[in-house]
Amino acid sequence: MELLIKSAAIVEDGGYAKKDIYVKGGKIAEIADAVKKDGCEILDAQGQFALPGLIDMHVHLREPGFEGKEDILTGSRAAVAGGFTQVCCMPNTLPVCDTAVGVGYIKYRQAQVNLCKINPIGAITKGQEGKQLSDIGKMAGAGAVAISDDGKSVMDSQMMRLAMEYANDFGLRCLCHCEDANLSDGGVVNEGYNSCLAGLRGQIRAVEDIMIAREICLSESLGIPTHICHVTTHSGVQLIREAKKRGVKVTAETCPHYFTLTDDVILDYNTDTKVNPPLREEIDRLAVIEGLKDGTIDCIVTDHAPHTKKDKETEYDTAAFGFVGLETSFALSYTYLVKTGIITFAKLVELMSTNPAKILNLNGGKLEVGAPADITIVDIEKRHTIDPSKFLSKGRNTPFSGWEVWGDVRATIVDGEIKYTDEKGSVV
Repeated sequence: MELLIKSAAIVEDGGYAKKDIYVKGGKIAEIADAVKKDGCEILDAQGQFALPGLIDMHVHLREPGFEGKEDILTGSRAAVAGGFTQVCCMPNTLPVCDTAVGVGYIKYRQAQVNLCKINPIGAITKGQEGKQLSDIGKMAGAGAVAISDDGKSVMDSQMMRLAMEYANDFGLRCLCHCEDANLSDGGVVNEGYNSCLAGLRGQIRAVEDIMIAREICLSESLGIPTHICHVTTHSGVQLIREAKKRGVKVTAETCPHYFTLTDDVILDYNTDTKVNPPLREEIDRLAVIEGLKDGTIDCIVTDHAPHTKKDKETEYDTAAFGFVGLETSFALSYTYLVKTGIITFAKLVELMSTNPAKILNLNGGKLEVGAPADITIVDIEKRHTIDPSKFLSKGRNTPFSGWEVWGDVRATIVDGEIKYTDEKGSVV
């Protein structure tokens, strides 16, 4: 396979440079002002940007067990439509991905589907029950890139310590869902003024902050890296900021909904606004933005959580938590962070590609000669309206329906093969 990407703008700190990118054998073979090659496929990127393939280190693909919500094929289609060349899938499937066999199944299905690269995340504990460690070593050998009981915190601190030590022996990092299950006590939204108005049970910020503090303390005491999932609170951002200043090996992520929305949206009882951790207040939204800006928060992820209509079309208290996000993440992030002047385009590339690759030691996140030809082509001047009916995901559950955004994914290239174009749709 040979591919020549013509006249693409490459993001650089402080600006961009127009280049041709020649791809051969799944690798970037040449980047130059002008490349001339005969007999290869040409992709005209005039007026568009070439980015290192986007990486989402926190998605739910639902297979096996919940294929009515999503499966690896539809999730992969959504991923490449959103510009993602790699995704990392959480283990809360049925059965839970807590064995080498479970990891191997996901790798096998990824090879069958052959769209984006899928990196399995194994469960910290068997069945995500918090009682017994999974066989982390065997999962690592089968291809797991991290471990997490996402959706649940490991409440036993000794168990979490052992998990961090064991995972570290195999070069894996714990990705920590921070929720004190005893304190959350059935809360479905942020506890505050709006929860009182809506008559919905709330979660105070301490539900998240207590567990963030514990993971930081364990990381600091053990000298082992840890990663905090989907940060939402201003106090949590500050805990991470202070820990980083002390040299603690902690990294963190957040999602587009936490820097674009507040809990004001719960007042119409639209269950597409129900997510865990919950949407917070304006003080939290601004703190998350500042955390992205100053490097306290390292990554933007989607926490892509597809559900059926039945899961969401019920009372707010009983509706499922979560949004889909793979097909909206880039445009929301570009529109509300870069176009507003909060961060540079180069910083967005770090948050959505370079840093996830570094944290999980993935082969990606770079646009340079010799790197895998995982490339996302975007048109930042294209304005469009988010329309869930056009999603390639099975999920339609998004609070962003009807939002006007800038930034359109024009093509997604994985190992030198065009897997998606906005004209053809995903290639199967």
